[in-house]
Amino acid sequence: MPTISVAVVIPTLDEEDAIRRHLPAVLGEAEEVLISDGGSTDDTVRVATEIGARVITGAQGRGPQMNLGARHTSAPTLLFLHADSQLPPGAIDAIRQEIDKGRVGGGFTARFDEDRWPYRLGSELVNLRTHLTRIPLGDQGQFVTRRVFDQLTGFRDWPILEDLDFMRRLKRQGPVAIIVGPVVTSARRYVKGGVIRTLTNNWLIWLLYLAGVSPHRLARRYRQSR
Repeated sequence: MPTISVAVVIPTLDEEDAIRRHLPAVLGEAEEVLISDGGSTDDTVRVATEIGARVITGAQGRGPQMNLGARHTSAPTLLFLHADSQLPPGAIDAIRQEIDKGRVGGGFTARFDEDRWPYRLGSELVNLRTHLTRIPLGDQGQFVTRRVFDQLTGFRDWPILEDLDFMRRLKRQGPVAIIVGPVVTSARRYVKGGVIRTLTNNWLIWLLYLAGVSPHRLARRYRQSR
């Protein structure tokens, strides 16, 4: 059976430092790596190009940037990865195995890049939520077959929660996988806002969204809480 190729799409906006630290490892694993930049004013584009990634630019917004990146890749499986997230060893092979099993997509468990106990607790809570809901979010590395991605017409052009919405729609298409990685993701937002406060606010935003509050309205609350 031929090996399933995977394209990694990384949306960026002023992520020069994260690209410098994490992009080389991604390039070493995946067949295709594409940076979809939303108009960075730092050296993100230059650094990514020098390291060896292909870069495209377009309108700012994580959903549109990921959709644009998907259109400019050709692999039959897509992995959407945040610039400040680090894949675990063997991540691409693990994705291939899950697709071979008939999964339509999925994501990874999570760990913050801070080792103090509040962040370890935060990671455990994120992973508990992930296993209970079967919804890994964007900073956990979401993957999907291109066929299903196209059927779903990609991510919505929302200012927030486009990753939650996408995974909820993906689950209706077939079984999803939660790969026990974990993806190591930056704790910078949690450092700034506090672990428990940030997690609580995130979950409140989830609940309000599920209750029918507009993502555009919720985005204002999210900005105020940062």
